[in-house]
Amino acid sequence: MSLHFEFQPEGVCTKLIQFDIDNGKIYDLHFLGGCKGNLSAISKLLEGADAEKTISILKGNRCGHRKTSCADQLSTALEQALEQAVSRKAS
Repeated sequence: MSLHFEFQPEGVCTKLIQFDIDNGKIYDLHFLGGCKGNLSAISKLLEGADAEKTISILKGNRCGHRKTSCADQLSTALEQALEQAVSRKAS
């Protein structure tokens, strides 16, 4: 069963990250705002990717002088989504 998630990132140009999680895989990833070319490429590259592996790759990635990046914020969003998916299954 696919679960839809929306996440409002902090400290980056992107205003909203939307995606679905199905069996631990990422689908239909979209970023609202930010660097359109780069974020469009990330969305295509991560279609069907394992969420946990993606977190391990993207976590801590920085954008210039910022302490975070859109990719780092995506890793945070994925962590929260996986936690929610587990709690939904437990209920």
